[in-house]
Amino acid sequence: MPTFLLEVGTEELPATFVREAIAQWQQLIPATLQEQYLTSDSVNVYATPRRLAVAIAGLPTKQPDREEEIKGPPAKAAFKDGQPTKAAQGFAKKQEVALEDLEIRPTEKGDFVFVLKKIAGRSTAEILTELVPQWINKLEGKRFMRWADGDMRFPRPIRWLVALLDDAVLPINLVNGSQTIKSDRLSQGHRVLHPQPIQINQATDYPDTLRKAYIEVDSQQRKTKIKEQITATADRVKGIAEIDPDLLEEVTNLVEWPTAVVGKFDDEFLILPTEVTTTVMVAHQRYFPVLKPNPKEAKQKELLPHFITIANGDPAKSEIIARGNERVIRARLADGEYFYKADLAEPLESYLPQLEKVTFQAKLGSVRSKVDRIIKVANLISEQLQLNKEEKENIQRAALLCKADLVTQMVYEFPELQGIMGEKYARAGGEPEAVAMAIFEHYLPRGAGDSLPETTVGQVVGLADKIDTLVSIFGLGMLPTGSSDPFALRRAANAVINISWDANLGINLHQLLAEVAADFSSSYPDTSPELLSQLYEFFLQRIRILLQEEKGIDYDLVNAVLGDSDREYTERALKDLLDVGDRANFLQTIRKNGMLDNIYETVNRSTRLAAQGDLDTERLEPEGVVGPALFEKSCEEAFYNAIVELVPQTKASRETRDYQQLVDGLAKIAPAVSNFFDGPESVLVMDKNPAIKENRLNLLGLLRNHARVLGDFGQIVN
Repeated sequence: MPTFLLEVGTEELPATFVREAIAQWQQLIPATLQEQYLTSDSVNVYATPRRLAVAIAGLPTKQPDREEEIKGPPAKAAFKDGQPTKAAQGFAKKQEVALEDLEIRPTEKGDFVFVLKKIAGRSTAEILTELVPQWINKLEGKRFMRWADGDMRFPRPIRWLVALLDDAVLPINLVNGSQTIKSDRLSQGHRVLHPQPIQINQATDYPDTLRKAYIEVDSQQRKTKIKEQITATADRVKGIAEIDPDLLEEVTNLVEWPTAVVGKFDDEFLILPTEVTTTVMVAHQRYFPVLKPNPKEAKQKELLPHFITIANGDPAKSEIIARGNERVIRARLADGEYFYKADLAEPLESYLPQLEKVTFQAKLGSVRSKVDRIIKVANLISEQLQLNKEEKENIQRAALLCKADLVTQMVYEFPELQGIMGEKYARAGGEPEAVAMAIFEHYLPRGAGDSLPETTVGQVVGLADKIDTLVSIFGLGMLPTGSSDPFALRRAANAVINISWDANLGINLHQLLAEVAADFSSSYPDTSPELLSQLYEFFLQRIRILLQEEKGIDYDLVNAVLGDSDREYTERALKDLLDVGDRANFLQTIRKNGMLDNIYETVNRSTRLAAQGDLDTERLEPEGVVGPALFEKSCEEAFYNAIVELVPQTKASRETRDYQQLVDGLAKIAPAVSNFFDGPESVLVMDKNPAIKENRLNLLGLLRNHARVLGDFGQIVN
């Protein structure tokens, strides 16, 4: 079965596009082949900075012949008195079938004319000739360009095209204005190591042929080779390479034939904070740092005066390449050393006035104004958590200084170090350790998978910063829409919830948002009256998503703890973030261990009937709403006594968030409820006597209310 090879040769592509193009073709190409009824054994996408390629093995020589049912005009329009009309004749002509091949079949909209048409399969070569330009033109990415005098857009100019079906060139033309790029079997080797064109004789020969020209087209193979070389090179200088996954991905897509090169920098630069040196290496120079092989229990990593870079040139010139890189990094580290010493000359607090000159957002004023708002919010959180005097003082100090490093020379030059340098400068200036740590931690988490703040001071300041951003930006009406979220509000809200869950912080978010929103509205009279309801809804959405996607809670159990437009549940969730998380996790646990099945039918049946009554959903005690004097049968009294026993268990569960007590009580009451409905002395709930009917509905309503402390069982699918 044939193998097809496509290679699109270009000028050097951005590394990010190489990664994105691989992913896009891995989705697009199999899907379009399937649409054309073409099967294959494998689809391998290759890419380097100078080429995108795909090899498709095990293709058929042609599409399979197939039958396709085609719907035509309504039968009453196609035939009059049993004779075909022009509508039928036109349909038959268009489908290239005889009139007698038309069939009349009933549909939901009446009788229609159909034809079962036999379609002969087209050749694979013909179809691929049409698909290749689509595969190229459908690639998406940032900063596409035009070149020559044509309208074709691509990240870099396309210079050659290889298209082989086994050993035959498939004729494909890419037209770009007056320029036409014609397919051939000629590719290009490594610019330095093999500058001559290379001929590909067979599609299956592609990876091996390119390797002989010093091109590793398989990005996974390149990545593996790079990791092995980095590890071995670090070993030679008695160190351990720190391999950042994002940097590894980037350099993999920057080279075609990788060579690890080790360089050295002056020992004097080891006095710099490790984060400064590694930021210079990783973020600015694309180098891999080399660490001392410290014991695993060591908290602070220590650098060796070496770095590793991945070259794409001649391995024989590695020493020359290393010397050039050493000159570059020496200049960058010298800058870092100057900034560090200059910044340390003044205490961190001295930088606060300069924050007045840094705009947070045009309508919200300076970063210094934001700091004042963070202090206010942090005060509110501290009061809610009833923190001690020392913690409150440290929180106030950390909130005041948390943004001060933004105007230091180091952070101005290396923005990635915000918070990190603030911690260093605070510690050097004699600030309490809790304050210094909080300045760093208040930025956490910085992205998906990042760690959360571990100290109370860092947690509170971080929450205050994020809540201020959310309220302020929402207050201006700048809500995130679709994929547009320039202020990372979704990430901020997720962080607020996750920090609360992770640190077991009993925050009343409902009250906190109301207080912060009220303060914001007093300063900004044009604030939308819907600000608070929008914030509540936004946080409820984030809670729902986090429970489902991060905690793995089933969707119906999430609905049970958040309710369906049930104000009691939504307010409860926002008033106690810890409780909503605990209830969701507990429901998931008892679903897995089978305890949910034991109580589900009892609770659900009672809940459905209780809906016909009007008992307040928050009522738990039977006194005053259920009259024993109205009982007619012993099953009612047994039900009543079981509810009385359940009350302390339910209240204890809610107070301690230990819902096992409640579930044990609901399981214990199940026989009494079953006897109430179906036992020898079962009762008719909807009795003719209104007082007896209400009494029985209230009994059921009380059971429903106790179960509601855990969740809305009406939302659970069992």
